[in-house]
Amino acid sequence: MKTRIHPESRPVVFRDRAADAAFLTRSTARTSKSIEWEDGKTYPLVDVEISSASHPLYTGTARITDTEGRVERFHRRYGH
Repeated sequence: MKTRIHPESRPVVFRDRAADAAFLTRSTARTSKSIEWEDGKTYPLVDVEISSASHPLYTGTARITDTEGRVERFHRRYGH
């Protein structure tokens, strides 16, 4: 294996904003945010929109989504 070509893997906290859940795992993801974890140490923080804590496949709950609202939200976020 070649040296110095792989990104550095380090502990990172992923926070699911929809489910208000956080997971500490190893990742190469880069971020400028940080959070103090339960062990008192500070780790980089990556916010995600969906994870196993909020995804209907893993939770067993189905959500009714307003498709028209989703299109409007897309246009607001990314323009026309």
